[in-house]
Amino acid sequence: MAAVSPVLAQPSAPRPNILFVIADDWGYGHAGAFGCNWIRTPNVDRVAREGAVFTNAFTSNPKCSPSRATILTGRNTWQLKEAINHYSIFPNEFPVYPSLLAEAGYFVGLTGKGWGPGDFKSTGFSHNPAGPEFQSRKLQPPLQGISNNDYAGNFEDFLAKRPARQPFCFWLGTTEPHRVFEEGSGIRAGLKPGAVTLPAYYPDNPVIRRDLLDYALEVEWFDRHLGLAMAALEKSGELDNTIIVVTSDNGMAFPRVKGQIYDHSFHLPFLVRWGARVKPGRRIEDFINFRDIAPTFLEAAGLKATSSMTGKSFLPLLESGRSGVIDPSRDFMLAGKERHDLGRPNDAGYPIRAIRTREYLYLRNFEPDRWPVGNPETGYRNCDDGPTKSFLLSKFDEYYRLNFGKRPAEELYDLRSDPDCVKNLAHEPAFTETKRKLAERMHNLLREEGDPRALGQAGFFDTIRYTGPRGHAYDEFLKQQIR
Repeated sequence: MAAVSPVLAQPSAPRPNILFVIADDWGYGHAGAFGCNWIRTPNVDRVAREGAVFTNAFTSNPKCSPSRATILTGRNTWQLKEAINHYSIFPNEFPVYPSLLAEAGYFVGLTGKGWGPGDFKSTGFSHNPAGPEFQSRKLQPPLQGISNNDYAGNFEDFLAKRPARQPFCFWLGTTEPHRVFEEGSGIRAGLKPGAVTLPAYYPDNPVIRRDLLDYALEVEWFDRHLGLAMAALEKSGELDNTIIVVTSDNGMAFPRVKGQIYDHSFHLPFLVRWGARVKPGRRIEDFINFRDIAPTFLEAAGLKATSSMTGKSFLPLLESGRSGVIDPSRDFMLAGKERHDLGRPNDAGYPIRAIRTREYLYLRNFEPDRWPVGNPETGYRNCDDGPTKSFLLSKFDEYYRLNFGKRPAEELYDLRSDPDCVKNLAHEPAFTETKRKLAERMHNLLREEGDPRALGQAGFFDTIRYTGPRGHAYDEFLKQQIR
């Protein structure tokens, strides 16, 4: 990483601890704090009661490694060179907040999943960009897909090794509720299929309901470790001097969600607790971007954000004591992607850019002739395998089209009447002017942010090396192309 010394903004201010708790593929709304009655999340709900819920928190790129890169660097992914892609390298020229806090005297650590998947070692990082690993404790995993990493236990070990009176920054990254799930585990745990709320892009089918319950059980596992980590803070006497952020990297690992650019893909749960510094029981409606996290943590620690960070601290929102809209200028979000996983000839991606406001989601699909989730011959690779995917692929109907079919160059959704984004209004005459204004605003903002695609330099994205596995199906597909 390039050497950048943090700048102390408030030398006399007490420095809080930071506990960043991030799930892997947990979707917005899937907790009791959001009114969900089919997933039991007492610890997430406690953070909501004792802190603040952000109802409009978004990642700029809904896949594991690009989303996490945004968190760490304070930059949107089209500002991160190779890190825009999944399974790529992490450039070392962009300072990451854990290293900046370590330089400023924080004790820093990581358990579970930090930045990844991808390659950070070849660019000069001595450890994961999220921090040095604390991974010693292991559990016997009771379910297929459940990690044997004792996240909360490792956090306790970290606290035990912390030098006296030294503030800490810890990244607790579970690998749940990432697939693979143990089929039928949700029902065996007593969860009820009839209680599941289905989005409009799925048919009402027992296979899908059961699959969602298996996902729900893994969300509950995540919630359990959040509770244990909070108990460790209470035991150490550090709970109320610790900023606890609870969130996810992208939406659930189901068709039309993870890895896509629809609202359920990049609109994420986000909750913050910080003792008396954050008035409890609030719901903040301002839009925040994951690139705002790093500047917020630095400001809370008495440091100024580096010049490389394009995000904006949301600390004033937390400390305002108010609910609703606090800063009216926070009223939009940009999102996009290039290539996530392989699955098309020549390793081609599926480039998209989007703008999301309170009322609308506008998307520009730059290569509408390509299959958006990967080619059929390669198994629609940009969608995790599972019962819901298999069921939808067995029926070549409207639900198949919504989840896997090709898409037009432009899409527009009215989120007030269509929160699941299934009715495309882009070609309806009544929305021509709305679409034009959103497209113009999006492209102007992207140019201001230096997005190579918006600046006519999209060829750069085709040069980014894929560092992940290819798989047998993809290899066979390539052989056919060569023939």
